[in-house]
Amino acid sequence: MASRGGPRAAGTDGSDFQHRERVASHYQMSVTLKSEIKKLIYVHVGLWLLLLAQMCVGHLKLLPHDRVAMPYQWEYPYLLSILPSLLGLLSFPRNNISYLVLSMISTGLFSVAPLIYGAMEMFPMAQQLYRHGKAYRFIFGFSAVSVMYLVVVVAAQVHGWQLYYSKKLLDSWFTSTQEKKKK
Repeated sequence: MASRGGPRAAGTDGSDFQHRERVASHYQMSVTLKSEIKKLIYVHVGLWLLLLAQMCVGHLKLLPHDRVAMPYQWEYPYLLSILPSLLGLLSFPRNNISYLVLSMISTGLFSVAPLIYGAMEMFPMAQQLYRHGKAYRFIFGFSAVSVMYLVVVVAAQVHGWQLYYSKKLLDSWFTSTQEKKKK
C-alpha cells in the first residue's frame, strides 16, 4: 500500500483493498432480517389496533351490537401479544440475544396460543354458519366469525413469519458471536 506522501508498494496500483471493503454476510443478513421483522411487527400492530378498537367499541357501546359484536374470549389474551413485538424491537439496536429469545418465547405464549384457542372457540359458530347459514354476531354487516377467522389466518401468518425470521436472525447473531470469540 502507499503512505500519504511516500511511494507506493512495488507491484500495486492501490486498488487491492477492494476485497476488504465487503461486509460480512452475517451482518448483511442481520440487517435484512431486522428489516423484515420490523415490517411484520408493523402489520401486527395494525391488527392489534383493529382488535383493540373492536373491543373498545363493543365494551363502550359506541355502536349498536348489531354493527360491532362483543369480542370473543381469545381476543383478551391476544392483547398481550404487543409485548413480544416490543421485546423484539428492543433487541435490535445492540443485537441483544436474550431479548430476542424472550420475544420468540412470548410470541408463542401471547400470540400463537390465543390464535389457536380462538380458532377452536369460534369453530362451532363457523360450523353453524356454513351448515345452516345462521350468524348471530356481526361486524359491519359481515358475520363476526368470518371476519375473525380472517384475522386469525392473517395473524397466524404474521407471527409464523416473525418467528421464522427471528430464528434466522438469532442464528446470524450466533455466527457473528462465534467469529468474535475465535479472534
